[in-house]
Amino acid sequence: MSSPTNPDPRARPASRADDPEPHPGFPVERSERIYDSIWCGLRRDVLRLPGGDLQDYHVVEITDAVVVVPRLADGRYVLIWQHRHPHGRSHWEVPAGRMHADEAPEAAALRELREETGYACGRLERLSGFFPVNGISDHYAHAFVAHDCELEGELQLDRAERITARVVAEQEVRERLLAGDFQDGFTALALFQHFARAHGIAGAEG
Repeated sequence: MSSPTNPDPRARPASRADDPEPHPGFPVERSERIYDSIWCGLRRDVLRLPGGDLQDYHVVEITDAVVVVPRLADGRYVLIWQHRHPHGRSHWEVPAGRMHADEAPEAAALRELREETGYACGRLERLSGFFPVNGISDHYAHAFVAHDCELEGELQLDRAERITARVVAEQEVRERLLAGDFQDGFTALALFQHFARAHGIAGAEG
């Protein structure tokens, strides 16, 4: 499998030459741990505002993740029908998941692809990653397209996962995307980036 040629987008400057100067951050008077688990943490920062007032800011700490758009050599895509406990619904997504400790984004993308679809890929293309909930967390998602996917075996799911994988024609994926059928933010944003880049929409290569 060839390696992605694009650098990690998290390391890139977040602004362009004609953007305003970045705003300064607020001084942190103190921080305290409220909750810790293997899944997430919660931190309470006390910020000093202009004028000297103090304000709480709660930050959810979540390990970084990957999201992968699986594309077959014939142009079809692999989607997964997944149950999500927080809202109790099943809907269509692309594979995604948390990175393990010391795991490279590319390795995590290949692992999630294999576990949740049963497919392996010939080439990974890096898309622009994103902060999905940056008002409450610095949680970051590394986004990829997995090209030339081929079925390798059965799904390898955790006991708390309920997933069905399906191969879907590109036209259906595009129609569902534009219709708003993909209500998972990771899925919608990764697919929009992929189709924008693939079809040469201005600015998509940034």
